[in-house]
Amino acid sequence: PRYHSLIDPDRWKNTDIISVFKQGKIYVLMAQLGLAAFQKKLGNQLNIKPGAEMMRALEVAKEVGAENWLADREIRTTLARTWSALGLWSGITLMSSLVVNLIGSNKIDQAEIERMKSVDVLEELMGEFGEKLPTVRKTLIDERDQYLAQRIKAAPGKKVVAVVGAGHVPGIKCYINQQIDLAPLEVIPPTGQFSKVIGWTILFIFLAMVAYGFINSGAATTFDMAKSWFIITGFSAALGSALALAHPLTVICSFLTAPITTLHPILGSGWVAGFVEALLRRPRVVDFENIADDLGSIRSIFKNRIGRILAVFVLTSLFGALGMFLALGSLASFL
Repeated sequence: PRYHSLIDPDRWKNTDIISVFKQGKIYVLMAQLGLAAFQKKLGNQLNIKPGAEMMRALEVAKEVGAENWLADREIRTTLARTWSALGLWSGITLMSSLVVNLIGSNKIDQAEIERMKSVDVLEELMGEFGEKLPTVRKTLIDERDQYLAQRIKAAPGKKVVAVVGAGHVPGIKCYINQQIDLAPLEVIPPTGQFSKVIGWTILFIFLAMVAYGFINSGAATTFDMAKSWFIITGFSAALGSALALAHPLTVICSFLTAPITTLHPILGSGWVAGFVEALLRRPRVVDFENIADDLGSIRSIFKNRIGRILAVFVLTSLFGALGMFLALGSLASFL
């Protein structure tokens, strides 16, 4: 939880990125790091330390002898539910917006922050957010409003002081008098259902094309099709790894495994490349300490081993997918 991250900022140093890949949580880690970097960027602009409001609330509670009650939902649950609910286009839109805001030079001054505290402006911003990314709005805002409202009501004591973000106040007021079951809001649904369907479909198309080529043109054509698939997918994935400045062995591994991983409904070429890169260049303590700052510029991303591993994962995945579609087009030319 964010509480533990604030009172023990060194917890990031204990992250085992190898286990993150094995458990399939790389997308959640990327979202967490991206949000942390964005918060730190805003904090640096406004000279405010991220989480300062929560730390101050904890200090005041200690001063007056009040009991602390953590009301918000576990951040990993929120991010996992958000990611699992995103479609392809929404996911691309969200990640693109996050990257643009991270490496962009846009600045928000104190006057703009004060303007956004206005109820009318806040509601307008929330409305626009809901129109552009309704799925993200549901999991990041609406569900947390419901969760916060129920947890605040369940807090012990006769007098309860809740410290929440301004964006959650209208929603909490709306749900505070309703009875909402929190159990469904804590469930992490299975991820990647859409991508699995796409993966199985591509595998079926590939096998159908190869079988058709063998039946109509013989083994020689089938061999040429397999060779074309191997070269195009392998080269594309290797190019993505190379552009991410991956270790030479990672690039070679991407080339050799892409012809298989691009056909796997679950395991993508980026997963293998990122995993191998993490094995060859294990993150150091300094990488975890600086990752939030290093994600703010493209040059720093590649200097940080965690940033480079994520870059290898993303670029190899993108180029591997591109190569897969190019290879399918090449196979079609043999028919």
